[in-house]
Amino acid sequence: MKKFNFEENSHRRFNPLTNSWVLCSPHRTKRPWEGHKEVIDDESLAEYDPECYLCPGNTRAQGDKNPQYENTFIFDNDFAAVKNDQPEYLEQSKDKISSLLRVEGVRGECKVMCFSPKHNITVAEMSEDAILCVIQSWIKIYREMSTKSYINYIQIFENKGSIMGCSNPHPHCQVWCTETIPEEPTKELISMNNYYKNNNSCLLCDYTQLETIKLKYKPRIVCENNSFVCLTPFWAVWPYETMIISKSHIISLLDLENDDDGNILQKDLANIIHRITCKYDNVFECSFPYSMGIHQAPVDNKDHTNDSHLHLHFYPPLLRSPTIKKFLVGYELLAEPQRDLTPEQAADRLRNCSEIHYKQK
Repeated sequence: MKKFNFEENSHRRFNPLTNSWVLCSPHRTKRPWEGHKEVIDDESLAEYDPECYLCPGNTRAQGDKNPQYENTFIFDNDFAAVKNDQPEYLEQSKDKISSLLRVEGVRGECKVMCFSPKHNITVAEMSEDAILCVIQSWIKIYREMSTKSYINYIQIFENKGSIMGCSNPHPHCQVWCTETIPEEPTKELISMNNYYKNNNSCLLCDYTQLETIKLKYKPRIVCENNSFVCLTPFWAVWPYETMIISKSHIISLLDLENDDDGNILQKDLANIIHRITCKYDNVFECSFPYSMGIHQAPVDNKDHTNDSHLHLHFYPPLLRSPTIKKFLVGYELLAEPQRDLTPEQAADRLRNCSEIHYKQK
């Protein structure tokens, strides 16, 4: 009888963070593609665009004028998804109909943070010092918003590229602060809490130690430094999906200030973000699109020592080339996520990509 081959045979992988499964079909990487191809974003942008509402000195949609900022710039989102000046929603009843048609009011605040005054660069092209300024601004927002009594979760995320729905190429991220804890972080909190109850240890601490220390060949590690590791998770859904995970047990961005060695944690995070985003761009020598998000402890005045561990998710859609992306449709929408390229194959390709940006070669 033939031996099972994870590089050739279909199998499912379990995601302990979300208590879900992903179907791996590595034999499908050889199938031909005659479907839709994306249009590559124009990379010939000027450093300053007078029509861009994020560039320094320009006027935004609601009439506010941006300052002549030199590093990062944070402002209230002109088209916020949630707002704090709305009446409280009171549940009408607890009858059967209400259990089927449930509603929760959601108050919150939305921020936009420009990474740089330059319109024509991305994180991959920024220096580590510039990325460090971004991280310090993330910490500032997290600290300030956590003091507001009605805010319970702070979601920082970046959509890079028009293929990811980004409406403006100027380098920026968004910060949505809500009184509810969103569904994806909630799944992780529940799973990590259950894991701790069963094992008396942190799920992501154990997983990080497994990938970085216990496994001899480290097949899914892309890059690492003293404080963080970037890897393709065993249960990855997107072709070149990665996670950046803290090697020590820290639960939020605020913990990046709690070291005595010249903010080494912040510098190491800037280092590994720079390295993975540069590798991404070098995969197909294009501005590699992705959605990135930070998952960390809620700010609901509860102890999250055991159910939180600071990590970043990168979800890039490209599969075979700058114009061919993965679609989450059909079976993935109706049954469960599926991937062709294995996480190990993706990690190997990313690991072998240069950390010098292709534009600088």
